[in-house]
Amino acid sequence: MKNTILLAVMVFFLASCAKEVKNEQEVYFNDFEGQSTKGISNALAEKYNGSTVLGRYNSSGFDLTLNDLPAHKLVEISFDLYIHDSWDGNKTSKGIDGPDIWKMIVDGNLYINTTFSNEDCDNSGFCPPQSYPSDYPNAYHNPKSGASNVNLPGVCNLAGKIGGTTLYKITKVIEHQQANLLMQCRDQLTQTNAPDPKCDESWSIDNLKVKVINL
Repeated sequence: MKNTILLAVMVFFLASCAKEVKNEQEVYFNDFEGQSTKGISNALAEKYNGSTVLGRYNSSGFDLTLNDLPAHKLVEISFDLYIHDSWDGNKTSKGIDGPDIWKMIVDGNLYINTTFSNEDCDNSGFCPPQSYPSDYPNAYHNPKSGASNVNLPGVCNLAGKIGGTTLYKITKVIEHQQANLLMQCRDQLTQTNAPDPKCDESWSIDNLKVKVINL
């Protein structure tokens, strides 16, 4: 009898879950190896580590506009985010170098507002913190927390230095039902003591993908 009841309960839950199966459709993908940057404003292209990336950016960013999306309840946005060279995380040195903030905005709503730190721990064991994978300013994580690869070469001032660039695999699922979507990626970098700010710290994007999801 107990086995029969257990089986009935399992069937009920499986049937309930079946109603929640995702119906996903990829509506945008770009690895930037071709020439097309359709829908992207302020598109920059640069070779990094054997691949073409969108960027590099410093005190700027790009917009991605998508129109005529099929009916959906959610949007999943994913991409590779490269944090190049000397990002200072949450550091505040009287406005000289930090905090170094990165943002993702969708349809005017702020979904990512965080900092990244590429700094090493000092001799006392202090590690200049970053907010990621949480939001700034209310989080203090070790440098490179949540990274997918911390052994990539730097670009400019840290050119060739292994560990000079950190890769983060970003995925964000948001409620979204509109036929149009505007994704904006921006930074707020502070390095007033650098003669060439973009050479001091920058960022780039690769493998940008957008899916619409129905439940």
